Amino acid sequence: MPHAADAEPAEPAEPHKEGPGSAGTRDTAVPARCLRALRAVVFDTDGVITDSARVHAAAWKEAFDACLRHWRERSENGAGATEGQAAADRTDRFRPFDIAEDYRRHVDGRSRIDGAAAFLASRGLDLPPGTPQDLPGEGTVRAVAARKEQLFTEALRRDGVEAWPGTVRLLYALRRAGTPMAVISASRHARELLSTAGVLGLFDEVVDGHEAARLGLAGKPDPAVFLEAARRLGVPASGAAVVEDALAGVEAGHRGGFALVVGVDRTAGPTSARDLREHGADLVVRDLAELLTEPGDGTGEEGD
Repeated sequence: MPHAADAEPAEPAEPHKEGPGSAGTRDTAVPARCLRALRAVVFDTDGVITDSARVHAAAWKEAFDACLRHWRERSENGAGATEGQAAADRTDRFRPFDIAEDYRRHVDGRSRIDGAAAFLASRGLDLPPGTPQDLPGEGTVRAVAARKEQLFTEALRRDGVEAWPGTVRLLYALRRAGTPMAVISASRHARELLSTAGVLGLFDEVVDGHEAARLGLAGKPDPAVFLEAARRLGVPASGAAVVEDALAGVEAGHRGGFALVVGVDRTAGPTSARDLREHGADLVVRDLAELLTEPGDGTGEEGD
């Protein structure tokens, strides 16, 4: 999320450290009125359901910083500098990846290849795209993306991920209400993430990175993956909600004509809620428990 020049990046709230089972049968909360009026809800995975966004961001930082160091050294030695890039710009161009701002603006919500290409282009690094066979490294866009994938997989297998407790409560409330739910992700790890977090079985449909590639679906901010999820639920976009934390994701929901686009602002930066709204969020919340209310209570509709 964006921050003032002299401010430290805000840290996301910690996810719940217990299993999600307690959010099931004993919770009497119901979805807020804005969700009860709809026929289905489509959720993003990273940062919305699981705390895996921070794992992705850390893996991207390590991969990008290694790439930036590599090309800075080559530039200083007079080789490999981007044509037309002024020498005076090089220090700024090779500054380390900002785990809050750069992640949010260039990577969050996008496929690995699209995210790698977008960030590198933002720094004026015109790397060749490479091929799917490229090994992890710094020479091509796909090599950088492969390094990120390697780092993320290692962290996922080592540390796992957990579901956000407010999200788990909302999922159970929607399930009790009989609302069809789908989950989407640009990541090919989505099923593993959701299974590890104990919530995979709550969804009627999953459209992950494998499915998107198989079907040739364009990445966010194109709405194709959200529309495919709604189609599988048998509900038009005009009767469904999208829940997203990424700027590219809320923009995709808006472009797709969804009835409600909920932006999840985990880090609560100085302009993060405004940015989500400007990209298409109709409602912004810091935690999805804000979309719960007790039976007969009219509260729970308002976010930040």
